[in-house]
Amino acid sequence: MTAFTVALVLVVATAGLLRWRRPAWYWLTFGVILAALRVLIRYGSVMDACGLTVPPSRWRLAFARMTNRPVPESRPPRILRLRPTRTGLVLRLKLQPGQDAFDFAAASDRLRHSFSMYGVTSRELRSGVVELRMTGYDVLKRVQMPSRTDIRPMRVPVALREDGSVHYRDYRAIPHALTLGATESGKSVYQRNLVAGLAPMDVALVGIDCKEGVELFPLARRFSALADDPDTAAELLDALVNRMKGVYQLIRAEQRITADVPDAEIAADIWNLPDHVRPTPIVVLVDEVAELALFANKEEEKRRDRIITALARLAQLGRAAGIYLEICGQRFGSELGKGITMLRAQLTGRTAHRVNDETSANMAFGDISPDAVLAAIQIPAETRGVAVAGDSTGGWHRIRAPHTTLRQAVNICNRHADRTPELPELAPFRPALTGTASAPVPLSKTAAVTA
Repeated sequence: MTAFTVALVLVVATAGLLRWRRPAWYWLTFGVILAALRVLIRYGSVMDACGLTVPPSRWRLAFARMTNRPVPESRPPRILRLRPTRTGLVLRLKLQPGQDAFDFAAASDRLRHSFSMYGVTSRELRSGVVELRMTGYDVLKRVQMPSRTDIRPMRVPVALREDGSVHYRDYRAIPHALTLGATESGKSVYQRNLVAGLAPMDVALVGIDCKEGVELFPLARRFSALADDPDTAAELLDALVNRMKGVYQLIRAEQRITADVPDAEIAADIWNLPDHVRPTPIVVLVDEVAELALFANKEEEKRRDRIITALARLAQLGRAAGIYLEICGQRFGSELGKGITMLRAQLTGRTAHRVNDETSANMAFGDISPDAVLAAIQIPAETRGVAVAGDSTGGWHRIRAPHTTLRQAVNICNRHADRTPELPELAPFRPALTGTASAPVPLSKTAAVTA
């Protein structure tokens, strides 16, 4: 056996081992080159077989008849750019006259088989230009976030999409969101990634955790206010509504609508205010919304109506005041009572992990995308952390957050505890931290002791 044969066998064995054990490494070393060659060689025949070509124009046919030449072949879209990425290939195409971007979306599964890729998704960049994002392996099986992400104020990278791109939670673009997921579906991990991403930013975190605070209590050092029961949650939400009214009064006073002020500098929300007077933005995390909506007697029903009304007001008016809602729950349906559907209408961002019933998936995506509903109810139980994320535009993606342990989230929150702002309106709800780890930390307001 020659040295060349031995080297070739070693290379093939190494490639096979990497593809089995480390698909990301295999893609970066061998897969990207083989896939690029495969796409370029098969491109014309694949486009023709998938019906993504157009017949030759009349003048070309006439010219062929006049010159007694063979009939020209059908023309595929022109390749503008083929760019390799850490997870796949990005193919940018210039459409031929008569083609539509929907044709490529409908043919994505056929393109996946033809190019031997793991997944293919398409999107229209502008008129006549379509981008195909092809993944070379299952990027959601073992999530590895890129080392460099586009982090901006109020924009947090929380998960990885199935096409290899980063899924961001952008509060300034999508102020309020709903996150659903059954027990052991990965919803808590998603929430931890969200808190860990917000911790280094100049933002106040407010938590409502009616499971006696077991989910948000360990992260208390980074929270400006916490409530662990519905009674305290009702008072906390009322305090947020009052703060919202105060912020609007500040905006009114700082609008600067004199004739010499440019239109772009007229203040309509907190982000148009000067830095020295801008109020601290607030993200409100509700861990289990159903606990706030359930009631067993008349008194609890009054409290429930008070809570849902406050949440609806914050969802309708809170964006300009810099108050953003992150509503989480296992179940979210119309049986939770009046006001729930109105609240859902204000929650633009939707994320659904594995759910126990189709009704919850319909509450998340039924009004924006039936395909997303089908994708959400098909998430298997063994793929914990996989979710479907969509918004009111109808677009949706499969995502998966990197696994973040509670200890990792606690360490991040403790590291950035000095960034926790003290808000006067929320001071009664500030968790009273103690020096000893064993001492209990009260999350609710303390009531006066009466004889």
